[in-house]
Amino acid sequence: MTTWEYSTVPLLIHNTKAILDQWGSEGWELVQVVPGPEGSTNLVAYMKRPAGGHA
Repeated sequence: MTTWEYSTVPLLIHNTKAILDQWGSEGWELVQVVPGPEGSTNLVAYMKRPAGGHA
């Protein structure tokens, strides 16, 4: 059975691709992007990868 580890990542609108590419290169998969807690233009990405999947 696969076990997962999760992370939340703040996203900067002007640099979203670079941030996601960096996390992706470390084995993280994007699960969802939601508005940040302030409800403004801040976004939060939820990421997952198999536990022990460190690159």
